[in-house]
Amino acid sequence: MPDERQNGARVLEAYGDAILRLAYSYLHSRTDAEDVLQDTLVQYLTKRPAFEGPAHEKAWLMRVAINLCKNQLSAPWKRRWEELDEDQPCFDQEESAVLEAVNGLPVKYREVIHLYYVEGYSTAEIASLLGRGEGAVRVQLSRGRERLRRVLKEAYDFGEE
Repeated sequence: MPDERQNGARVLEAYGDAILRLAYSYLHSRTDAEDVLQDTLVQYLTKRPAFEGPAHEKAWLMRVAINLCKNQLSAPWKRRWEELDEDQPCFDQEESAVLEAVNGLPVKYREVIHLYYVEGYSTAEIASLLGRGEGAVRVQLSRGRERLRRVLKEAYDFGEE
């Protein structure tokens, strides 16, 4: 049992922030993101998967977190109740505009942008994580960037008039 606890603590220390950021990018709620982090760790400790290395371990954890987020988003109760998230960190005006623009993207664009820019995955790694072709990931990344560019340009052009 102590070995399991140490392993869980190691995983939380090594990957906890990345899982939490990823879940927050999907769910827009710190509380829900923390639940996903906890559920991801429970699955890790329950299933005790064997990994080829740290990159494989992180990819497995991220994939589990993504699936848990998608399950939450498709839950009937989630569609009916959208709570205000008062514990969202404070950002300056420019950061808030970017965060709002990213959060307004469809999930398929938001997830690749998060994995690429925040987590530092390559397009090949993202393709493997999401079960998509690398070309599809590159197209989604490009289209997501273009949508962000348009939204942010409109926001700043409107603010200057």
